[in-house]
Amino acid sequence: MEDTQMPEPLRQAVHQLVSEVVMNCQEVLRYTEPDQSHTWKRMLLYRATDASDTMDKAAMLIAAYCQRTGMALDTLASYLQTRQQRSRAAGPKDSDRYQVAGMLGTPLPPEDDQDAKMRFSMGRRYAEGGLMAEPDEQRLFTEACLHGLYARLCDDVDALDSYLPPHVAALARKIAEVLEIPQPATA
Repeated sequence: MEDTQMPEPLRQAVHQLVSEVVMNCQEVLRYTEPDQSHTWKRMLLYRATDASDTMDKAAMLIAAYCQRTGMALDTLASYLQTRQQRSRAAGPKDSDRYQVAGMLGTPLPPEDDQDAKMRFSMGRRYAEGGLMAEPDEQRLFTEACLHGLYARLCDDVDALDSYLPPHVAALARKIAEVLEIPQPATA
């Protein structure tokens, strides 16, 4: 198969879909804040699945193009990483439940399953602060970028202080200010 640039309409569609995903990801972060205690479960699941579905749509558009241009089906399946795919309709797996049990400090199920123990330990490390105890700079910057972008798009930068920890709000505010469209100077 020859190397060709992505067709412009497909490129524009992917950019639009990724923008939608970013907005959904920002809302995922927003609904983790303490002031969202009444809606966090519902809204986190809605926005996380919206982001996932939108990325799936982008992948399928690209896959349809690849198929149209003659890509072999086994190559396409490899690029789509179909062996990793998992349906949300099946609900959480035991491994997910084991990881949550570790996070929440509940006992490990008595099964002698190596995967169960590994996932339980992974959850415990999250809870004990071994993983992600202090937000690293990259994670903090990513969160601030998402919040700052959303605040700028909604023209509601002042709201950042009402729901974010002060250090995240300050960085998000700086990012929103950088994104502000400069006005022409008046004489």
